[in-house]
Amino acid sequence: MTNLLEIKNLHVAYGKVEAVRGVALKMAAGQIVTVIGPNGAGKTTLLAAAAGLLRSRGSVIYNGIDLHHMDVEERVERGFCLVPERRELFGDMTVADNLVLGAYARRRGGTGVQQRLQDVYERFPRLAERRRQKAHTLSGGERQMLALGRALMAQPVLLMLDEPSLGLAPLIVREIFRIVASLRDAGVSILLVEQNARAALETADYGYVLETGEITYQGPAADLVRDPRVNATYLGGSV
Repeated sequence: MTNLLEIKNLHVAYGKVEAVRGVALKMAAGQIVTVIGPNGAGKTTLLAAAAGLLRSRGSVIYNGIDLHHMDVEERVERGFCLVPERRELFGDMTVADNLVLGAYARRRGGTGVQQRLQDVYERFPRLAERRRQKAHTLSGGERQMLALGRALMAQPVLLMLDEPSLGLAPLIVREIFRIVASLRDAGVSILLVEQNARAALETADYGYVLETGEITYQGPAADLVRDPRVNATYLGGSV
């Protein structure tokens, strides 16, 4: 199986503190791959380095091309898109305007924008209902939907999600993970960083456990759910 993304021997440091050490990770097109682990394990740092937001050592190979010398904008142009933990919406702009901006992040303006906007509204009917509202008036779940919708406007090939369930009520968390699964079904590959380990593993095809900057376990997500060590530490000890 050809790898869409392969990270090799990745190191990221903040000053003298190495937050990610020798991480190796790979995923095929059409997969959801999740990285779980405790707070401070380096999960967000891993995504930020892959996206080009942090300096790193090692290789990030995407579609057979090493991205080491590419900046963030060049990576986005190739379909490499990050939805950050804080969502980073423009609060004083409307839902519609936030979405349209997403199309231009990958220089995908022009006649196709309105069709993609309609596609997003069909996937997220709540955004269609609130298209004229300012982003700061939305609920937490609606803001997450807007962040996802804005990313989809750039027509990503690989979508990296950083803690999409953070701060959301359980019912909304289930809806967000249903949406994530539907994106895979629509052909978007997803690298998912998530503290809700059970929901992440139940949604993903393959999983990695990151602890203190290093990968400690990996395997098919269904196997990790049944692994006694992972279960005891991250899933509450009940299979």
